[in-house]
Amino acid sequence: METRPSGPNEKPPPGAVRTAFIPGPRLTGWVERFAASHGAVQEEPDDGGTLLRAADGATALLRAPWPVDGRPGRGATAVERLASLASQERRLGIILVRRGGYAVGVVSGGKVSASKSGSRYVQSRSAAGGSSQQRFARRRENQANALTEAVAGYAAAVFAGDSIEYLVLGGDTALSAAVLEGKALKEYSSRAKLAFLTVADPNATVLRRAAADACAVRIDVTDPL
Repeated sequence: METRPSGPNEKPPPGAVRTAFIPGPRLTGWVERFAASHGAVQEEPDDGGTLLRAADGATALLRAPWPVDGRPGRGATAVERLASLASQERRLGIILVRRGGYAVGVVSGGKVSASKSGSRYVQSRSAAGGSSQQRFARRRENQANALTEAVAGYAAAVFAGDSIEYLVLGGDTALSAAVLEGKALKEYSSRAKLAFLTVADPNATVLRRAAADACAVRIDVTDPL
């Protein structure tokens, strides 16, 4: 489970990794507090992100919420450019689905502008054997198919009329992938996908949190040993 510390100064166990989602306008301040807590930092490029290495051995890996795509951020340092990039607005289509429910929405600037959410039950796996297990598996598959088909339709209706630039999936990886394969979403299946989100059973509140996270800089902090 990802954690969302309130700031870079919290003190979890040595060597622990924690994750924060920081909006672009707040990134420079976050980095300043990280340096104040852990010592002077050096910027290093790291496979699609920026690694901050502090004097005490702590590191913070910063990743942009979306690719540059011809609209780079401005600034003298990597952190400033990342903050500028993350402060730009992109129009995202979010699909969150788990066995307990779903939430779909259109997001820009970390805010949900259109959405639909609800519950839909898919049974858990059964420990029974023989024909009973087979019947249970078929029922479970039918429930999952009904869920993904329904969510694909809801998402298509919510996305309609919006210029969706990127898709964000979250929740159950298999179910969300199945939703995207639905005929109703054929128009959107070729859209670039952003980082997958780990979420609880989706609802309107979970969707709002996911919207903010999808538009924020992801920071993986490793504390010194």
